[in-house]
Amino acid sequence: MSCYEIDQIRQTIKEVLDEKRYEHTLGVMYTAAALAMRYEEDVKKALVAGLLHDCAKPVSTNLMHAKVGAQFAKEKYNVNDSYILDAICYHTTGRPNMTLLDKIIYIADYIEPHRNKASNLESVRHMAFVDIDKCLY
Repeated sequence: MSCYEIDQIRQTIKEVLDEKRYEHTLGVMYTAAALAMRYEEDVKKALVAGLLHDCAKPVSTNLMHAKVGAQFAKEKYNVNDSYILDAICYHTTGRPNMTLLDKIIYIADYIEPHRNKASNLESVRHMAFVDIDKCLY
């Protein structure tokens, strides 16, 4: 499977995730696409990374799911693009010198429409589309 066969990946991931996690995943995918359009990033790569960012959540711990997820994306979903794999791998912890896609997935995971717990969420959502680096900070 090509890493850009988004509909096929979406069908497969829907079978793996529970309903709440799947809805979150779609929210991250669409938010990542919107941010990618805003910052002129590759939208397809953002869609794939957003769709697969939690692919290991059902079988891994909170802290490890991102690293395991990058491996799953490579082995189970045939994603061989290191730019996408890194964005999945670092979506919970970040890293020094994050790429634009890293930042997009990290932020999309935090601000997607189903999130509602952070007290400053509305201002963070606004800032995400104004200045991604300030938002990340």
